[in-house]
Amino acid sequence: MPRAGAHPARPARPARARTGAGRAVRAATAVATALGVLALGGCGAAETGRSQQAGNGGNTVTLTVPSWVGAQANAAVAAYLLENELDYEVRTKQLGEVLAWDALSKGDVDAILEDWGHPKEEKRYVEEKKTVVSGGDLGVTGHIGWYVPKYFADAHPDVTDWKNLDRYAKDFATAESGGKGQILEGSPDYVTHDDAIIKNLGLDLKTTYAGSEAAQITAIRKYAEEKKPFLTYWWTPQWLNAQVDLVEVKLPAYEEGCDAVPEKVACGYPETPLRKYLNADFAKNGGEAAEFLKNFTWTTEQQNEVALMIADRKLSPEAAAEKWVKDNEATWKAWLPR
Repeated sequence: MPRAGAHPARPARPARARTGAGRAVRAATAVATALGVLALGGCGAAETGRSQQAGNGGNTVTLTVPSWVGAQANAAVAAYLLENELDYEVRTKQLGEVLAWDALSKGDVDAILEDWGHPKEEKRYVEEKKTVVSGGDLGVTGHIGWYVPKYFADAHPDVTDWKNLDRYAKDFATAESGGKGQILEGSPDYVTHDDAIIKNLGLDLKTTYAGSEAAQITAIRKYAEEKKPFLTYWWTPQWLNAQVDLVEVKLPAYEEGCDAVPEKVACGYPETPLRKYLNADFAKNGGEAAEFLKNFTWTTEQQNEVALMIADRKLSPEAAAEKWVKDNEATWKAWLPR
């Protein structure tokens, strides 16, 4: 799409070199952006946007960043390119999955870059209020499930059928699970059906929370190093899957609508094409920033590459994004507005 006339003119800003130049001038902003810790205050009068944001012709873009590292990878690369290629200022706000939808509707944030499916929020904000619009597919398909380590599944092949889990409850039990088999969870903010699944399938299990993705990874690694049995809520894509070999436990097959009533769920999780959502005003008036975020799509492997640099190699999100951008110009060039 031609740039001329496609969006409101942005305020003039000092000229900058592309990709990498000028980082020293805005280092503090970039670091805060990548880490996803900059909070915003106040609300505008209109529910769909705020005057200082790109949605109303401004030069600031606000992204919500969930707590898992794959989503941080999305935001880090998007922020880096928005700042270094399109000359926007990027702010980030870390929010729980459901709260992010409310903030998006109000215009407190401009975009969610990785949504795992929230039908109630989609109905309310996309279909009814029309304050949120789809930003298209991220290009990554997600899947949540229950997993055990391969070394335990190799020794006990029947553990991969949920009907046999009670047989191994004592192997999964911990001090925190009160005599029941433990299923290790990550952050309490994650939307899961595990308590309902356990109850409705009559399993001798109990959910216990590590507290965060990082803490869950630490626990999984410790179990794996010691070759101990464990059962965990887990997902793909996830960079740790290349280091710890996990096998999924087959829950009752997912069927459309089987998770419609949360307390009655007795099925597994679906395959979920991960999607982006934009504030409606931003999508319409956000200019190059909105066009770029709609174009932003990448593969599971590419997301995992950045996530691995952040979580395992301990690069800052900005440094990981910079390295990936330098090595993958052919990919991200296609995302830029034309």
